[in-house]
Amino acid sequence: MQLHNCSATWRETVSVHEVFRGQTVWQGKVEVFDLTGHPKANRAYGWSHPEGEDNKGERFVAVLEIPPVVSPETAVRASIVSDSKK
Repeated sequence: MQLHNCSATWRETVSVHEVFRGQTVWQGKVEVFDLTGHPKANRAYGWSHPEGEDNKGERFVAVLEIPPVVSPETAVRASIVSDSKK
């Protein structure tokens, strides 16, 4: 992870399905990485999803495992909350 000046090793892919009030708000695969050399996080989560006009673009998301983020599911939730505040 060049952005955070540390190294990352892929660990696994996890399927995440987030539902809010009975509706799917996000569904996809989250890549889990173990980090070496980061001062605050031992793990990071990453995924991409369609975005933009007619969903023709692609957005890449990376979230560090720093509480309250402790799993792929909480990483997705944190990203959703962050996006809703923009």
